[in-house]
Amino acid sequence: MVTTSYISPEMKALDDAAKNAGIIILNEIGVDPGFDHMTAMEIIDRVHNEGGKIEEFYSLCGALCAPEASNNPFRYKFSWAPKGVVMASNNDAQYLKNKKIVNLDTADLFKNPLLIDFPKVEKMHVYPNRDSLPYIDIYGIPEVKTMFRGTFRYKNWCDALDLLKLLKLTNNQELNLKGKTFAQVTTEINGFESNSLKKSIKTKFNIGDNHVGLKAIEWLGVLDEKLIPLKIGSAFDLISNLMIDKMMMKDSERDMVIMQHILNITKPNGEKETIVSRMLNYGNEEYSSIAKTVALPAAIGVKLILDKKILDTGVLIPIKKSIYKPILAELKNFGIEMTENIETENQFSI
Repeated sequence: MVTTSYISPEMKALDDAAKNAGIIILNEIGVDPGFDHMTAMEIIDRVHNEGGKIEEFYSLCGALCAPEASNNPFRYKFSWAPKGVVMASNNDAQYLKNKKIVNLDTADLFKNPLLIDFPKVEKMHVYPNRDSLPYIDIYGIPEVKTMFRGTFRYKNWCDALDLLKLLKLTNNQELNLKGKTFAQVTTEINGFESNSLKKSIKTKFNIGDNHVGLKAIEWLGVLDEKLIPLKIGSAFDLISNLMIDKMMMKDSERDMVIMQHILNITKPNGEKETIVSRMLNYGNEEYSSIAKTVALPAAIGVKLILDKKILDTGVLIPIKKSIYKPILAELKNFGIEMTENIETENQFSI
């Protein structure tokens, strides 16, 4: 079995049975997770084999519209499951910073994003992606002092999603929506005065008319005196449906997947070095970038298993050299690969 999904505890429990049966169940073999694992492990294994240490590790990925298509106030359009994107906004996060665990509550997920330059695109915002801590063991880097996995977004996204969350508009609680307008629901769940919704938002959160988040949610329609076409549903349903109506990519537009690994390392002689590895991949008329970068690693994995070029057994993710090396080699034939730069000064750190 081959799947792009995250490995679950129930799946892990099948490891012994899979080994006894002499089969492989390969999980997390898409882009993120998947291509990120393989390209990270390629660098980590090389550094360790040369006697070096990984001091700081950052793995960042984003599935976005191409810059020329980021022409709405959110600067985002959906190239994959819209409800999944909104659902992910309710995650909390955890990462390691200078040997100290940082826990980020879901309410703070989009506050204070990192600002990281991505050449040939622009300076991007990055917010933490779920729990980074398990990857210390998964990637075999117990020496690491900072471990951070993050998600790339254009600058407006974090401010807009943060305001939606402050307004309780990503909540899953079921509401009676019959005969109500979007503005009415936003007013009621926040206890605002019904005749001054926008003013109430500006006052409560101390923001002005030019706040990018306010402009985004106003454009989306959550302040509109327009009847909701649902009788029962949650604020999450309302936001997801509005985004599906207004933020789907057009057939004429390109999507984009970007990935960046940053590894601060110490070489055996004590020298410090930063390895920066990047992928920039655009969709085309035939396939979206997200389709290519998710499906091709899995398809290649299937082919290599059938051709008996991957012989590992058990419940696995693609972190073993015997798995990632042949898959990465095949992916290069499709233009899916990382480019690497070495920097010896100004090491990146959060």
